[in-house]
Amino acid sequence: MREPIQLSPEGELPIPPEPALPRWRQLLPIAIVFVVAILFAIAILTYANPAQPGSAGFWVIVRSRAASLGTIALVAVCQAVATVLFHTATSNRILTPSILGFDALYVLTQTALVYVFGTAATGLEGIPKILAQSGLMVIFATALYGWLFSGKRANLHLLLLVGVVLGIGFGSVSTFMQRMLTPSEFDVLSARLFGSIGNGNIEYLPFAATIALGILVFVWRRRRVYDVVALGRDAAVSLGVNYRREVVTILVLVAVLVSVSVTMVGPMTFYGFLVATLAYQFARNDSHAEIIPLAIGIGLVTLLGATFVLKHIFSAGGLVTVIIEFAGGLLFLIVLLRKGLR
Repeated sequence: MREPIQLSPEGELPIPPEPALPRWRQLLPIAIVFVVAILFAIAILTYANPAQPGSAGFWVIVRSRAASLGTIALVAVCQAVATVLFHTATSNRILTPSILGFDALYVLTQTALVYVFGTAATGLEGIPKILAQSGLMVIFATALYGWLFSGKRANLHLLLLVGVVLGIGFGSVSTFMQRMLTPSEFDVLSARLFGSIGNGNIEYLPFAATIALGILVFVWRRRRVYDVVALGRDAAVSLGVNYRREVVTILVLVAVLVSVSVTMVGPMTFYGFLVATLAYQFARNDSHAEIIPLAIGIGLVTLLGATFVLKHIFSAGGLVTVIIEFAGGLLFLIVLLRKGLR
């Protein structure tokens, strides 16, 4: 004899809960993207190697290519994590960290260096310059967020508006200084502002990787808190989360990650948006424990796949960032037209 069906207080039939997926099926999308990324990495290291496999020359070429793989991995981690965290803090999956003016600030600092020192700016390289440049971006972000999130001015939409205005202002100042440069100085500046994997200096890689790894560990340990923050201010506060402190912390972490990525390879406006949006499409839920690894894996597959195809098949390795930025911008327009600014 069947048990009587209990109706809900509204008189509707109860909806049975969906059965939980096995753990291996939950991790399957993440495992697939990382396996594909490893295959692309192996292909980049070994494909079209003119030396005899196993010889000393073979391993020399492999090591030289491994340096570029390290840069690619670093950029993928920084851009993916920064964009996902930025979407969590703003509760909006259309925005990108560049809207806060980070890319414009990088362009301004590079333009100012060439404007003041001329072509001699190419000799101003090294750890102190990197630390000063990254420190300037972090101080800018911390001061801006601390000011806007203090007292009665605590408003995320005001923060985004100020970021847009500052970005336009930085761009205008940069354009003014660029018009004062000589052709040779402008050529030097253009090479610095063009995002390219080849711009990465492997001497900075250990320091940048240490910073990115430290932030990644910190974010992973607070992934459940960020799940609550993503619910919005009212829900997070009602669940006992210090929403303002968590949002400011997230935005500072975003500033550090973006500054590391920009310092290594130059501005990449839509790459983070591209990998984060794809991760949202393939993720089975909205938890950061699934989205962050998936976004990192998709970021690795995107950069490694584009590098291998364009470099070894079309002999156009310098267009990797151009193609990715074009694809990311196109996806941004599609999402914007379909969903609007929600």
